[in-house]
Amino acid sequence: MDNEIQHNGIHGDEFHQLEDSSYNDYSDTTGIAVPIGDSTEPLDPTLPVYRLRLPYSHETFQAVFTTDLLSVGAMVIVPTRYGKDIAQIIGLVENRGNLTIGEVVSIDRIATSEDIEKAQQNKEKEKEAFTICREKIISHRLDMKLVSVHYLLEESKILFFFTAESRVDFRELVKDLVSIFKTRIELRQIGVRDESRIVGGLGVCGRGYCCHTVSDKLKPVSIKMAKDQNLSLNSMKISGPCGRLLCCLAYEHSFYNEVRRQLPQEGCKLIWQDANWKVAEVDPVGGKIKVICEDGRQVYVPVSRFEKQDGRWRLIDL
Repeated sequence: MDNEIQHNGIHGDEFHQLEDSSYNDYSDTTGIAVPIGDSTEPLDPTLPVYRLRLPYSHETFQAVFTTDLLSVGAMVIVPTRYGKDIAQIIGLVENRGNLTIGEVVSIDRIATSEDIEKAQQNKEKEKEAFTICREKIISHRLDMKLVSVHYLLEESKILFFFTAESRVDFRELVKDLVSIFKTRIELRQIGVRDESRIVGGLGVCGRGYCCHTVSDKLKPVSIKMAKDQNLSLNSMKISGPCGRLLCCLAYEHSFYNEVRRQLPQEGCKLIWQDANWKVAEVDPVGGKIKVICEDGRQVYVPVSRFEKQDGRWRLIDL
């Protein structure tokens, strides 16, 4: 629900508490930045399309700029779901497909030196606001965890992002924050995967979190993906620091699916050396298949020795 709070003439907002985005597959602009329009009209193919990132949330989206060619690393001003803000160009979109006007954002302008300086100053103000808000959360005994704070560049608004296991009544907290900062206050409840994307860190592989460094698109990950990749189903081994299944399971799943389509599946029965055998395990990466004989023998066979004829698989003797 949206509730508005008036405090000494200052407008404070209590906004939606979002559902955990780990269950959603976001498009490039949905909920992140404001697209040119909702039209399905094709985008001018001569316009270069840039990929931009919002520094404070690590969310990315696609945008165009009709005035000048922009270089990677340039800072620009774009319309976002919260208001105009600063973003960084991280590259050109090469595989643009059939992009429509409704899928891209129009860059307002190139950020000036004053904009960049203000953004740096805001970072210091955000640290102070974070400390104050956290103290107020404790004093109000609210069961919520503050994740980050962001000052919008061109709007009189401060964003506070938090996680919580359930809905939180933070109306009194908002009143306190409005009275302290004398500006519009917006609190947003985010999911644990969003928290990992914003904060960052090192995964079990020793590299930065995928959601923070590789892709911010939090696509659904299922336990079936782990099964298809012959991974241990121990939740501790296939879960990230956020407690959800590892994002990399989804990245590699298409490879396993493609390779598996060309190999016999688990449970497939075949006759070899005058005995009945059954496929017990397929290892696409190792290039071997485990087969079990009816008499209990177990053998690992290279995938190159399997051949499909007339819709049935058979083992080729060397």
